[in-house]
Amino acid sequence: MKRLWNGLLRIGCLYCFVAGALAGEVQVAVASNFSKPMTEIAALFRAQTGHEAKLSFGSSGKFTAQIRYGAPFEVLLSADTDKPAVLIKNGLADPDSVFTYAQGALALWSANPDYIKTDAAILKDGDFRHIALANPELAPYGIAAEQVLQYLALTESLKERVVMGENISQAFQFVQTGNAELGFVAVSQIMQQGEVTSGSAWIVPPAYYQPIKQDAVLLKKGLENPVAVELLDFLRNETVNQVLQAYGYTRPEAPEHDSVE
Repeated sequence: MKRLWNGLLRIGCLYCFVAGALAGEVQVAVASNFSKPMTEIAALFRAQTGHEAKLSFGSSGKFTAQIRYGAPFEVLLSADTDKPAVLIKNGLADPDSVFTYAQGALALWSANPDYIKTDAAILKDGDFRHIALANPELAPYGIAAEQVLQYLALTESLKERVVMGENISQAFQFVQTGNAELGFVAVSQIMQQGEVTSGSAWIVPPAYYQPIKQDAVLLKKGLENPVAVELLDFLRNETVNQVLQAYGYTRPEAPEHDSVE
């Protein structure tokens, strides 16, 4: 019996060793707007494959600059199509790997549950001191917010009230902490399971801004890492689709992406 238990113990240890040896990791740069869904996706990826996706969150523009200077990222999940295109053009990413993993949505949000009704009336009434936006020079959601203000012909009248966040997470924090009464945020920051989780919001109609297509790409440093390729494949599966829908994202109807200029 003792020999049997010793044998089973050795087999168990061998199994753990093999499983540990087969498990790998991938360094992933993730646009701020995608932090909540990607945290869930990384957990699903680990449960299904044993691999670890090491996530860093920030602005797509800053990540692009860091990658140019040798940052150790292997996969980029951008908030737009432009940054992956730039990296491909500069030989820092695989042109055959790029695809649109999600299409984002924009909301006007306030931490006050009674502040925003069902439309843009609060913007036109102007009954607030500050409105938060992500920096459009760094963040695609900031560009979309500017487009909404232009669509509503409010750019000039509100320009003195704008407070600029470095990325969409900082814009959200300005509103969350009361430094701005309202602001444009990613729907994913305020929605879970199809419902706004706090405060009050107006989900901006898609016609008010250009589609926010978000591209994923395999970076040069990830070319020799099979876990990086496996993660990109995982992002296309049905389980991930369910996570996207829960946070207000959609998939483009066709698996297209903007061409590299």
